[in-house]
Amino acid sequence: MKLSPLNRRRWRNFKRNRRALWSLILFAILMAIALPAEFVANDKPILVKYRGEYYMPVFHFYPETAFGGDFETEAIYRDAEVKCLIASGGQEACFDDPEGVMADSADGEVNGEEIDKGWAIWPPIPYSYDTSVDRPGAAPLPPNAQNWLGTDDTKRDVLARVIYGFRLSVLFTLIVTGVSSLLGIFAGAIQGYFGGRLDLIFQRIIEIWGSTPQLYVIIILFAILPRSFWLLAGIMILFGWVALVGLVRAEFLRARNLEYVRAAKALGVGNLTIMFRHMLPNAMVATLTFLPFIITGTIGTLAGLTFLGFGLPSSSPSLGELTLQAKQNLQAPWLAFTAFFAFAIMLSLLVFIFEGIRDAFDPRKTFQ
Repeated sequence: MKLSPLNRRRWRNFKRNRRALWSLILFAILMAIALPAEFVANDKPILVKYRGEYYMPVFHFYPETAFGGDFETEAIYRDAEVKCLIASGGQEACFDDPEGVMADSADGEVNGEEIDKGWAIWPPIPYSYDTSVDRPGAAPLPPNAQNWLGTDDTKRDVLARVIYGFRLSVLFTLIVTGVSSLLGIFAGAIQGYFGGRLDLIFQRIIEIWGSTPQLYVIIILFAILPRSFWLLAGIMILFGWVALVGLVRAEFLRARNLEYVRAAKALGVGNLTIMFRHMLPNAMVATLTFLPFIITGTIGTLAGLTFLGFGLPSSSPSLGELTLQAKQNLQAPWLAFTAFFAFAIMLSLLVFIFEGIRDAFDPRKTFQ
């Protein structure tokens, strides 16, 4: 897709901001790891070959019977017997002596019978965010070669939970910030462009809505309804859209009497075209200035609510839940260090990126 001259200038300005550019590169690398988290950290193989057929447990449910087992429940791929069944082609002797059968199957023959040996490709981290680690000792367990960041107080791998939690936090923040910003920009543009009685009524509504205690509403709703990702996102959008209204309203109030707006009206240009094609680009610099604060505030609110027990479900891989575990397990400093650096890196990168975007949209900003 060919960029317009204006967008090319903005992209050049962004690239000249080295801090923003490197932050974008690092954030892209982290997201490339976190988005396909099931392929990076999982207790299921990515690909399994069994008796000449291929299976993808990451995407599909396969009972143990599919690999020669006895149970209709999902196969526990980390179990020695299931590994033996896959490797030996489903030989029943696995249930008696899995290590011996696996050793015999290396020659392609078990009990004198030719077999089609199977194999499995595992993710780099063989644990999902809810997998219990099989390690001796009392949880939380310190870092070692098996668990690079240790385990939490229920023996779940911390690194796997950080990867899933990073993805969850970023996607939640982008959804909430994107939708609430669109609503806020639209409402502020309507108020500032038309003004008058419409602006007065909108302002009174926003004053009443903005004074509603968000935390109390979340506590009341979660006492009635089950906690979920989309319910929490919807509540935060309902309360977050007012953040940009005042700023966009002020920019439109200032610009609606400028000469280019008057000229567009005189030429018969429609109101929506004037608002969003001509006036909104001039208001974007001030709008983008506030986006880093909205993003960091959303991440902080999500972590804080989860820390207090009113955020995402307890089974979700939330970084706020990791922070709570760090508070409750002061004898395990790796939990506190992991939570701190996870938030520090994520928030810093996002702030630097959006600062670069803000400066790229500013026609007065140049970089040497």
